[in-house]
Amino acid sequence: MVDESGEIISVNPAAEMMFGYKIDEFRSLTLENLLPQRYRGGHLLKRNNYMVHPEPRKMGIGQDLAALRKDGTEFPVEISLSYTKMEGKLVVMAFISDITQRKKTQEALKQSEEQLIIYAAELEQKVQARTRALNKSIIKLEEEILERKKAEEDVLRSLDRERELNELKTKFVSIASHEFRTPLSTVMSSAALVKKYKDIGEFDKVDKHVERIKSSVNHLTQILNDFLSLGKLEEGKVDILKEKIDLEAFIREIHEDVRASLKEGQQIIIQCDREDNQIITDSRILRNIMFNLISNACKYSALDKKIFISCSRNHGQIMITVSDEGIGIPKEEQRHLFERFFRASNAGNVQGTGLGLNIVKRYVELLNGTITFTSEYGKGSTFFVEIPIE
Repeated sequence: MVDESGEIISVNPAAEMMFGYKIDEFRSLTLENLLPQRYRGGHLLKRNNYMVHPEPRKMGIGQDLAALRKDGTEFPVEISLSYTKMEGKLVVMAFISDITQRKKTQEALKQSEEQLIIYAAELEQKVQARTRALNKSIIKLEEEILERKKAEEDVLRSLDRERELNELKTKFVSIASHEFRTPLSTVMSSAALVKKYKDIGEFDKVDKHVERIKSSVNHLTQILNDFLSLGKLEEGKVDILKEKIDLEAFIREIHEDVRASLKEGQQIIIQCDREDNQIITDSRILRNIMFNLISNACKYSALDKKIFISCSRNHGQIMITVSDEGIGIPKEEQRHLFERFFRASNAGNVQGTGLGLNIVKRYVELLNGTITFTSEYGKGSTFFVEIPIE
């Protein structure tokens, strides 16, 4: 509360916390002392005009207002004014709100929107590039079928190959059309809702839909990476480039990469031997192996479940295990786990192409390693990767 001369005559405890002054310190201040220096001259004239024509209203409509703390720091505010009379004298009441968090939220939303535009452009380029690459692969496969048909001595083998390729093509078209349609629909609907909720100021819902868009884009990127990896493996274009890495630090980096895809309450627990974590291997291939296994563990586990990762040395080999408390794999289906396009019957609506573990197994074999697993339906799975480290 401020008198006609602009001196502060009363404040509430919230004002103490907001500005950093004690109550008795406020009484020696004018309202201008709570403003940045650059605003004080102009505000004095506005205050005098208000005293002549007082009315309840908001200050600075369409402007960014700032206040000054005792320690000299500024913060954004909204101010509403009212007035009354005490002992025959005019008293102005200023209701001041610290809107720092709202400003941060607005800035984060702006950055999210800018990033969304970048994601959309990158996604469009990737989809176009991958589509061209996949079309070339399909044409090449069809040409191979025609060439095989021409050779009489390979008639039977050519017919089998043609049938297999047709099945793969059908599976690919079916999976690709579904796996692309779902996240793209999510991106489209969430983008529309982001604008709607932004206009009405429901920024918590805006953040929710921005995260849905990011998740969908990440899922599309993973699908494209799976098909690209499969194409390189089929064509024998994967080179082995070994280097020295710190295994525990390497796994923790992957942990950070997958953190955004964790479900609520999920935890990743890492335990590695600390004696010597230095190994020599192809870091790109090992990253693809670990990222796929850890992502699967998260994807097929429920909320609040734990994923355990451990690593240890054993006679020139490194043993890495990834264990989860997820849905497990039915026993009668386990022999098909590493086949292309295979998905267990209990996978339900969990997104996936059925290519991930097939690619993982082939990458492990490129490193002259082995991959095995144990699984119990409804209780979880553990994957064991053993590779030479020198």
